[in-house]
Amino acid sequence: MEYIMNTLGNLVEQTAFMNLTVGNLIMIGIACIFLYLAIRRGFEPLLLVPIAFGMLLVNIYPDIMISPEEASNGTGGLLYYFYLLDEWSILPSLIFLGVGAMTDFGPLIANPKSFLLGAAAQFGIFAAYLGAMAMGFSDKAAAAISIIGGADGPTSIFLAGKLEQTAILGPIAVAAYSYMSLVPIIQPPIMKLLTTEKERKIKMEQLRPVSKLERILFPIIITIVVCVILPTTAPLVGMLMLGNLFKESGVVRQLTDTAANVLMYIVVILLGTSVGATTSAEAFLNWDTLKIVFLGLIAFAFGTAAGVLFGKLMCWATGGKVNPLIGSAGVSAVPMAARVSQKVGAEADPTNFLLMHAMGPNVAGVIGTAVVAGTFMAIFGVK
Repeated sequence: MEYIMNTLGNLVEQTAFMNLTVGNLIMIGIACIFLYLAIRRGFEPLLLVPIAFGMLLVNIYPDIMISPEEASNGTGGLLYYFYLLDEWSILPSLIFLGVGAMTDFGPLIANPKSFLLGAAAQFGIFAAYLGAMAMGFSDKAAAAISIIGGADGPTSIFLAGKLEQTAILGPIAVAAYSYMSLVPIIQPPIMKLLTTEKERKIKMEQLRPVSKLERILFPIIITIVVCVILPTTAPLVGMLMLGNLFKESGVVRQLTDTAANVLMYIVVILLGTSVGATTSAEAFLNWDTLKIVFLGLIAFAFGTAAGVLFGKLMCWATGGKVNPLIGSAGVSAVPMAARVSQKVGAEADPTNFLLMHAMGPNVAGVIGTAVVAGTFMAIFGVK
């Protein structure tokens, strides 16, 4: 009988019930909310499902993220090794490779003025940087936090790792990906507040055709120009442009298909679960995390507003030929932000088609956020 009682006691002690804290229960609840938003509401499920599940796992079984130094047997947890690929900037760079292979840069090439809208949307990053400094974060931590304003998860992870801000990498990544997923909720009220119905109904002229030569030369020229000026952006901009060159060259279809599909989805699984696994209750439920989430929202809202306001300026300068709504797509959430521009424009006029016009600022925003990250690294002397 004593043997049976001891065995049952050992089994009970091994269950997660004996170790769950109130914080763990809160994080499990948040994970379930994220899963609901992803599965039921369709908010960027490719991102939210793995992130939410990683969050769920680490708060039930913390040792899944344990390092070899902390483990009694010298072997780290599964998601710890996934997370190392984030810290080493491998997964963010591979994500950019896949994005490049999936994205049509034609609208940006056809309308180079889109670069200005992409640049304007980066204002949110600098607003968040100043806000983070005012809240007591160090200059490097403030820079890492501010990139959330670009709505670019891979770049946020990349910069936090390069600036050695691994202590807050988890909250930064979760905030960035969460706001990317919530673009359809956050952006439309700001867009409608800053534009009139007449402006939202503006129909833009059809974009000119882009030749194959232009499409091939674009990623090569952008790589040379950007990486010569800011060499530290090479892992991101270089991989983005390499993926696009795969696509546009037309001679490496196998590499294009691999980068845009199989490799991309494998990387999303590894990156999403490892990011989610950084949200243990001990690491996530504190004032610094709440500040980061708040600053991320402010940055994203400011970036959206700056893009729309610059779009209004371009609308005035061109005599009403530019719909200001496409300015909101200057944040880096590709292609979700462009789809939101299309959706809000179609609500004002169902015959209005803004998607391709919005893709120009959207792609410019991806490049712009990477350039801002490179600028921060140059300022702090990071190579």
